Amino acid sequence: MQAVVHVAGLEKVFKVPEREAGLRASVASLFNRRWQDVRAVDGVSFEVGPGEVVGFLGPNGAGKTTTLKMLSGLLHPTGGEARVLGHVPWKRERDYLRRMTLVMGNRNQLQWDLPALDSFELNRAIYRLPREDFRTTRDELIELLDIGDLVRKPVRQLSLGERMKVEVVGSLLHLPQVLFLDEPTIGLDVTMQKRIRSFVAAYNERYGATVLLTSHYMADVEALCKRVIVIHHGRLLFDGRLDALVDRFGAYKTIEAVLADGETLTLQVPRDETSAATARLLADHDVHDLTVEDPPIEDVIEQVFAS
Repeated sequence: MQAVVHVAGLEKVFKVPEREAGLRASVASLFNRRWQDVRAVDGVSFEVGPGEVVGFLGPNGAGKTTTLKMLSGLLHPTGGEARVLGHVPWKRERDYLRRMTLVMGNRNQLQWDLPALDSFELNRAIYRLPREDFRTTRDELIELLDIGDLVRKPVRQLSLGERMKVEVVGSLLHLPQVLFLDEPTIGLDVTMQKRIRSFVAAYNERYGATVLLTSHYMADVEALCKRVIVIHHGRLLFDGRLDALVDRFGAYKTIEAVLADGETLTLQVPRDETSAATARLLADHDVHDLTVEDPPIEDVIEQVFAS
């Protein structure tokens, strides 16, 4: 099966001016500016198949957003290659732009002083969507996110969570086949985060869209992604199933036992000692209930970056 997203040796190097602090250094830099190469993405390679929802993880400055900007055509790479839906993204071909979207949780695309419905109509004109098809899609998306009472209010009157929901709808009116989601739930409360996650899952199921998702909220990743790609300092650290990531980097398991007298015992043990520790616990105590769990995914990711 042909990959929807194909990335091979992708690189992005930014030239950043450098100088020492102080007035003298500021004046000198006007005539003899020095530059430093900052390698934001360093030879990253991966593929994403049709309909996959893949978590794209890494700490701040890892190169996630830079990669998504290259894949959506906002940045030209310094080296390597990428194809999405058979297109070279930075060529910005009209057919490609009609089939993808980039949603950034800390960016607004809707007109601030207008109701979202007016901005939706503007997007219809930009993408040259047939009016009847547009209305059907718009109403379906509004229903999925339950924002019928919000789209008639000026965007500036909406809360952050409400604004994010109408932003998501605005980004999907042209029914893109590929979604690049960069922190779509950032700053939202738990209820709003859950609503956005459910919406992304429903959109993926209904339209078979391919999704590449960055998030610092591990609940997003656990709820949506069976596969994760982890990068650090612009380099690929891991590409595989989420449960395989836990197996590889989860150094311990947590054993919780409820004893017959109601007391609860909680133990953290190395993964390879789990069976022996469980056997000792059952032999030494009258155990009413027993659970063995992997570490929280946040702890696993921390171990990845520390390795």
